[in-house]
Amino acid sequence: MSPAPYRGRFAPSPTGPLHAGSLLAALGSWLLARHAHGEWLLRIEDLDPPREMPGAARAQLELLEIMGFSSDLPVLWQHTRSAAYAAALDTLLARGLAFECHCSRADLAATGGIHRHCVARRRRPDPAVRLRVPGDCIVTFDDGLQGPQRQHVGHEVGDFVLRRADGLWAYQLAVVVDDAAQGITDVVRGADLLDSTPRQILLQRALDLPTPRYLHLPLLLDAHGQKLSKSDGADALMPATALPALRAAWRQLGQAPYPLDHAERPLQALQAAAEHFDPTLLPRSTGLYAAAHNSHAAGAP
Repeated sequence: MSPAPYRGRFAPSPTGPLHAGSLLAALGSWLLARHAHGEWLLRIEDLDPPREMPGAARAQLELLEIMGFSSDLPVLWQHTRSAAYAAALDTLLARGLAFECHCSRADLAATGGIHRHCVARRRRPDPAVRLRVPGDCIVTFDDGLQGPQRQHVGHEVGDFVLRRADGLWAYQLAVVVDDAAQGITDVVRGADLLDSTPRQILLQRALDLPTPRYLHLPLLLDAHGQKLSKSDGADALMPATALPALRAAWRQLGQAPYPLDHAERPLQALQAAAEHFDPTLLPRSTGLYAAAHNSHAAGAP
């Protein structure tokens, strides 16, 4: 059988406006999809209402549209997908691969928050549900940029949450279910999610779902070596700064700056980027020290 056509995605969470780090992931995933003559989809990961900023999702989509990023299929909103997540959870419970957990954070303090077996001191009316992870479970995979990866999931992660005690769906379950539902063949995202990938591979195996290829781009770091993030007040991208922001992200992806120099609008810049993109130039680091729009990003260890 021939491999499925390339299908990638960008999946921001609406916890604040897009910033330079968000744009780096969006541009990288879009360029790799276009380089493969594939499709690129948008998904809004609105699973955690208490952390969402009102209006952020629509603002993100509007800004992406201004920049020229358009989803090749309708945007998927995770808040509409509860039935699909429940069906997946029921499958795991029926197979004995998931279980209700009554442990509190205090109960797990002695093991650093890692759940290896239930030590709850009392039953809760609202237990979480966790995936059962064997103590000797090791997952390996080849990342398209960062190379071979290995994680002892049983030791480093333990039994991880699929549905939280407050009833909200955990990211790990939702992303696996939605990647399969959308036919995603290639997941391109920031390196902060590199250590989540083994958990997602375990879930894919447990649910008999295909495992996509993974490629984790470097994160943009501030002067203190911390990831730029919405919650820490990273400068929001604005329509007026869309073009210089795209040029900066292009350079941060290791590409020669000249192809975008003469673009007068973001869409022109994207078209030029697609034409001149060289994936072999992507920086093989997990972090880049770079102020917003700085052309002198340097690799971080």
